[in-house]
Amino acid sequence: MMKAQFKVGDKAVYPAHGVGVITRIESKDIGGSRQDFYVLQIISSGATLMVPITASRRAGMRSLISDKEIKDIYKILRSPGHISRTTWNRRFREFNDKLQTGSVTDIAEVLRDLNSLQGDKDLSFGEKTMMDKAKDMIIAEISAASSKETLDVEAELEQILLPN
Repeated sequence: MMKAQFKVGDKAVYPAHGVGVITRIESKDIGGSRQDFYVLQIISSGATLMVPITASRRAGMRSLISDKEIKDIYKILRSPGHISRTTWNRRFREFNDKLQTGSVTDIAEVLRDLNSLQGDKDLSFGEKTMMDKAKDMIIAEISAASSKETLDVEAELEQILLPN
């Protein structure tokens, strides 16, 4: 049995799903061998994921961000956005790829850049949805990592993202 990085009750981030709570650690027989799984309840959607402990790192599952990383996120969000002049579908794919990494800095860059783009032109439905998803993922993680209320974190982000 591999040593678990997380224990029951810990909060962890799973790429593209966001913050979850380890509700239990379970063993199952798969193809004749016993494997241990984290059972992760995603806070935002209520979805339950079973993540093999041996593959959790490779899958990008990680601990919540630190106070320093929260400051870094705010710094990214305050910096000027990089508006890509590529076609909307290529830009959409690039943003989507960044969201899938589970990296909070990548997610913050997507939010910043879409917010900046929104100042120039109307976002497509897909881009609006993606911006909302990026914002929700950041709010959930900062809230969980800093023990601040979700609404307070959301208000802070709204203030930072206001057009200059």
